[in-house]
Amino acid sequence: MKTLFIESKYKEKIILPRAVVEKLSRRANKIALFTTIQFLNNIPNLKNQLEKENIAVELIKPAHCKYAGQLLGCSIKCFKEDVDAFLFIGDGMFHPLALKLSNDKPVFAYNPFTKKFAEITENETKRIKQQQKAALVKFYSSKEIGVLISTKPGQFEIKKALALKKKFPEKNYYYFIFDTLDFSQLENFPFVECFVNTACRRVSYDDSEKSQKKILDISLLF
Repeated sequence: MKTLFIESKYKEKIILPRAVVEKLSRRANKIALFTTIQFLNNIPNLKNQLEKENIAVELIKPAHCKYAGQLLGCSIKCFKEDVDAFLFIGDGMFHPLALKLSNDKPVFAYNPFTKKFAEITENETKRIKQQQKAALVKFYSSKEIGVLISTKPGQFEIKKALALKKKFPEKNYYYFIFDTLDFSQLENFPFVECFVNTACRRVSYDDSEKSQKKILDISLLF
């Protein structure tokens, strides 16, 4: 079945408040600017606004993304670009939290709807780190491993999923392939001791509580 993806764009112009720009200028000389597809048309004016205040702006094009400055959950990694901080424009916290978890640099988030600006702190990522640490311990002590594989574009990581058997040959693997994960279906496999997620990190970070078993993000194994 063919799938048609239609880009939906936010029609309003986003302008960072003066107080936000001043806070950024005190913390960074150069930032990487990210947003999601609906706000991407605001990237040029935001970049122009920041550069007028002598803040250099880097537009990174991550893997699986069509545009520079676009961010997908499955594209977030430790970015090696020479920047002082990251600025995310959007209405959710998943992307900036994932950025902070993967990068040892300041991460700021501006919500264009609420006009709220915040820096992601270590306390905000502490829960996820503890959760994933517990899942990692469970993985190493488990024999029967379920591997979650998404067929969605950009999330299909079958090579990484299969590489688990080569890296940890002492374990037994069961591969669960899906478009949209139904957590209730995982309960039909009680012999699985732990799950490894190769799909969107949201499954590991935000949705893991929907499963009775630990869900480990595969990024911690490679």
